[in-house]
Amino acid sequence: MIEIREATRGDAEGIVHVMRASLREIGRLSYNDEQVASSLVHLAVPDELLIDDGTYFVAVEDGEIVGCGGWSRRRKTHAGSAQSASDAALLDPATEPARIRAMFTDPRWARRGIGRQILELCEARAAAAGFRKLQLVAMRSGEAMYRACGYVEVGEAPVRLEDGVVLECTLMEKIWSAPAMPAL
Repeated sequence: MIEIREATRGDAEGIVHVMRASLREIGRLSYNDEQVASSLVHLAVPDELLIDDGTYFVAVEDGEIVGCGGWSRRRKTHAGSAQSASDAALLDPATEPARIRAMFTDPRWARRGIGRQILELCEARAAAAGFRKLQLVAMRSGEAMYRACGYVEVGEAPVRLEDGVVLECTLMEKIWSAPAMPAL
């Protein structure tokens, strides 16, 4: 049985393993070798701020992390090692969208609903924090799942990694009206 729980800093190694496996296997279906290689270096980096905020989750089966993802009340829009001074700034739930961040599933566990379960938990927690809108930067490999979960395309959102490699991504969002979605 899969358990979804808040991630801890002690989960970092397992999170990196899931991120890298997902980028290597699932990412290669949408991106070329150079993009995958760059993403393995620059995107497969757990965001400790999300973990410390209690907004990043892991899916665990028999002690092994098989999926991960989270939401953020902070300005940073996507996973990775690049940071700016404003990334940690808090968003205003009344006027700004919460961010869905760093969603990855181990390819051996893909298409079993793990990503959807984590996403639904993120949505519920963001709603409980007062957000009425969610936004994410979707890698091409994840767009279909987000659409199936009610997210709509807002526009293109290319991500330039630190080495200059660009990943074609899509900015997507989901809006719901009051009352807030129930917290889990």
